[in-house]
Amino acid sequence: MRNLLALPLLLLAPAQPDWSQAQTLTVNLSNYDFDPERLQLQSGRPYRLHLVNTSSDGHNFAAPNFFRAATIAPGDRERVKKGKVEVHAGETADIRLVAPAAGEYKLHCSHFMHGPMGMKGKIVVQ
Repeated sequence: MRNLLALPLLLLAPAQPDWSQAQTLTVNLSNYDFDPERLQLQSGRPYRLHLVNTSSDGHNFAAPNFFRAATIAPGDRERVKKGKVEVHAGETADIRLVAPAAGEYKLHCSHFMHGPMGMKGKIVVQ
């Protein structure tokens, strides 16, 4: 009887995305710049954000509303802290996620004065 009661819950559980089909979006973080500074995603599709810090300083990819709304792969959740991903000088970080509902999400580097110096952008989900 318990097995029969659990069956509807299993049917309602969302299927895990096929991460092998995720589109890779590479974002270069350099001195006061994201390249590209505008990311375009499709709602409900899986992506792998490949963040590359090409500078000799640390940067982060801060998009709290975007990360809050997206479905982040279980193995990558610990890399997103308070809506941002730290990427040390010369290093990379990968975040697998499913794009959230359509909308525009702000992106910036929250390190001191990096945003005001121009290190900001936008994530557009259609």
